[in-house]
Amino acid sequence: MRLLIITLVLLWTTGIQAQPGFKLGLHGGLPINQEGNDAVSLLMGLDTGYLFALGEVVDAGVMVGFINGFPEKFDSGGADLPHIQFLPLAGSFRVWPSRSFSIGADLGYAIGINSGNEGGFYYKPILGYLMGSQTEINLSYTNVDTDFLPWRTVQFGILYTFPQRSRY
Repeated sequence: MRLLIITLVLLWTTGIQAQPGFKLGLHGGLPINQEGNDAVSLLMGLDTGYLFALGEVVDAGVMVGFINGFPEKFDSGGADLPHIQFLPLAGSFRVWPSRSFSIGADLGYAIGINSGNEGGFYYKPILGYLMGSQTEINLSYTNVDTDFLPWRTVQFGILYTFPQRSRY
């Protein structure tokens, strides 16, 4: 947990001061597979990253995040189920077919944080809509291929892009 906090703080502070493509997002979601639905009722996550403009319609960069799946209480039979947690580390890309609509994905590895969770290959297709010059809402699907628990979720999120600061 200490590693996660240090990583997020470093990315956040360096991004604000030196990287004009720094992004910070918050998302919530639901599991969509039976195994995940039996173990997790809701999930919340935080993403942060940096995207470079590779042209007028393509962005690419890196992303790190934190996902917490809150344990299902209704069907647990009184048992204390664990929170399911991942630390995704991924490459990101976005294509902008219009000024306000994006299609993209994050691909990488999600490190399992909770006990017994080894993590696995991580992918997250994303559809985004730009609400203003710095705020985007998005809909995404997340899959982590893990032996611990099949992790398939759908999320709704909001992403804020910190404005570029002039050096002069």
